[in-house]
Amino acid sequence: VQLQASGGGLVQAGGSLRLSCAASGRTLSDYAVGWFRQDPGKAREFVAVITWSGRLTDYADSVKGRFTISRDNAQNTAYLQMNSLKPDDTGVYYCAASYRYRATLVRRAALYPDWGQGTQVTVSS
Repeated sequence: VQLQASGGGLVQAGGSLRLSCAASGRTLSDYAVGWFRQDPGKAREFVAVITWSGRLTDYADSVKGRFTISRDNAQNTAYLQMNSLKPDDTGVYYCAASYRYRATLVRRAALYPDWGQGTQVTVSS
Protein backbone atom coordinates (compact mmCIF):
# COMPACT_ATOMS: atom_id res chain seq x y z
CA VAL A 1 0.00 0.00 0.00
CA GLN A 2 1.24 3.53 -0.78
CA LEU A 3 0.88 6.08 1.99
CA GLN A 4 0.97 9.86 2.00
CA ALA A 5 1.16 11.80 5.23
CA SER A 6 0.04 15.41 5.43
CA GLY A 7 -1.16 18.04 7.87
CA GLY A 8 2.08 19.06 9.52
CA GLY A 9 3.05 22.65 10.13
CA LEU A 10 4.23 25.24 12.63
CA VAL A 11 2.14 25.70 15.75
CA GLN A 12 2.60 27.33 19.12
CA ALA A 13 2.83 25.26 22.28
CA GLY A 14 -0.65 24.34 23.44
CA GLY A 15 -2.01 24.28 19.92
CA SER A 16 -3.40 21.44 17.83
CA LEU A 17 -2.77 19.77 14.51
CA ARG A 18 -4.41 16.87 12.72
CA LEU A 19 -2.22 14.66 10.58
CA SER A 20 -3.69 12.56 7.80
CA CYS A 21 -2.37 9.37 6.25
CA ALA A 22 -4.02 8.70 2.90
CA ALA A 23 -3.62 5.28 1.32
CA SER A 24 -3.69 4.24 -2.31
CA GLY A 25 -3.13 1.04 -4.18
CA ARG A 26 -4.69 -1.15 -1.51
CA THR A 27 -7.54 -0.98 0.98
CA LEU A 28 -6.23 0.56 4.17
CA SER A 29 -8.85 -1.30 6.19
CA ASP A 30 -6.72 -4.45 5.75
CA TYR A 31 -3.80 -2.86 7.63
CA ALA A 32 -2.81 -1.70 11.06
CA VAL A 33 -1.57 1.90 10.92
CA GLY A 34 1.15 3.35 13.09
CA TRP A 35 2.50 6.86 13.53
CA PHE A 36 6.15 7.48 14.30
CA ARG A 37 8.24 10.57 14.94
CA GLN A 38 11.85 11.06 13.95
CA ASP A 39 14.32 13.70 15.08
CA PRO A 40 17.51 14.37 13.08
CA GLY A 41 20.13 11.72 13.77
CA LYS A 42 17.78 9.56 15.81
CA ALA A 43 15.75 6.44 15.20
CA ARG A 44 12.06 6.62 14.48
CA GLU A 45 10.10 6.69 17.71
CA PHE A 46 6.70 5.09 18.18
CA VAL A 47 3.81 7.49 18.73
CA ALA A 48 0.55 5.60 18.21
CA VAL A 49 -1.00 2.59 16.48
CA ILE A 50 -4.49 1.47 15.53
CA THR A 51 -5.53 -2.00 14.42
CA TRP A 52 -7.30 -2.68 11.13
CA SER A 53 -10.74 -2.64 12.73
CA GLY A 54 -10.08 0.47 14.77
CA ARG A 55 -11.08 -1.36 17.95
CA LEU A 56 -7.62 -1.30 19.54
CA THR A 57 -5.21 1.60 19.94
CA ASP A 58 -1.95 2.15 21.76
CA TYR A 59 0.05 5.28 22.52
CA ALA A 60 3.50 6.24 23.69
CA ASP A 61 3.40 7.42 27.28
CA SER A 62 4.57 10.87 26.20
CA VAL A 63 1.42 11.49 24.12
CA LYS A 64 -1.28 9.65 26.08
CA GLY A 65 -4.21 11.91 26.82
CA ARG A 66 -3.10 14.46 24.19
CA PHE A 67 -3.03 12.54 20.90
CA THR A 68 -5.79 10.44 19.35
CA ILE A 69 -5.33 8.00 16.49
CA SER A 70 -8.33 7.14 14.36
CA ARG A 71 -9.23 5.86 10.95
CA ASP A 72 -11.95 6.26 8.34
CA ASN A 73 -11.80 3.11 6.28
CA ALA A 74 -14.40 4.43 3.88
CA GLN A 75 -12.01 7.29 3.07
CA ASN A 76 -8.96 4.99 3.09
CA THR A 77 -7.36 7.40 5.56
CA ALA A 78 -5.98 7.34 9.07
CA TYR A 79 -5.53 10.35 11.33
CA LEU A 80 -3.52 11.56 14.27
CA GLN A 81 -5.19 14.35 16.22
CA MET A 82 -2.57 16.14 18.28
CA ASN A 83 -3.72 18.46 21.06
CA SER A 84 -1.86 20.38 23.77
CA LEU A 85 1.26 20.25 21.67
CA LYS A 86 4.64 20.72 23.33
CA PRO A 87 8.03 21.71 21.85
CA ASP A 88 9.19 18.12 22.51
CA ASP A 89 6.59 16.95 19.97
CA THR A 90 8.60 18.59 17.20
CA GLY A 91 9.83 16.22 14.51
CA VAL A 92 9.01 14.56 11.23
CA TYR A 93 5.95 12.38 11.57
CA TYR A 94 5.57 9.25 9.48
CA CYS A 95 2.64 6.93 9.04
CA ALA A 96 3.23 3.26 8.40
CA ALA A 97 1.09 0.23 7.63
CA SER A 98 1.33 -3.46 8.37
CA TYR A 99 -0.83 -6.16 6.84
CA ARG A 100 0.85 -8.99 8.74
CA TYR A 101 0.27 -7.39 12.13
CA ARG A 102 -3.07 -5.80 11.26
CA ALA A 103 -4.77 -7.12 14.42
CA THR A 104 -1.84 -6.43 16.76
CA LEU A 105 -0.63 -3.31 18.52
CA VAL A 106 2.92 -3.16 17.18
CA ARG A 107 5.33 -0.50 18.37
CA ARG A 108 8.45 -1.63 16.49
CA ALA A 109 9.10 0.41 13.36
CA ALA A 110 10.94 -2.51 11.74
CA LEU A 111 7.71 -4.53 11.60
CA TYR A 112 6.02 -2.01 9.30
CA PRO A 113 6.94 -2.58 5.64
CA ASP A 114 5.00 0.34 4.16
CA TRP A 115 5.81 3.98 4.95
CA GLY A 116 4.65 7.41 3.92
CA GLN A 117 7.05 10.25 3.15
CA GLY A 118 6.74 12.13 6.45
CA THR A 119 5.34 15.50 7.42
CA GLN A 120 7.15 18.10 9.54
CA VAL A 121 5.62 19.24 12.81
CA THR A 122 7.25 22.16 14.58
CA VAL A 123 6.00 23.35 17.96
CA SER A 124 7.34 26.68 19.14
CA SER A 125 7.57 27.64 22.79
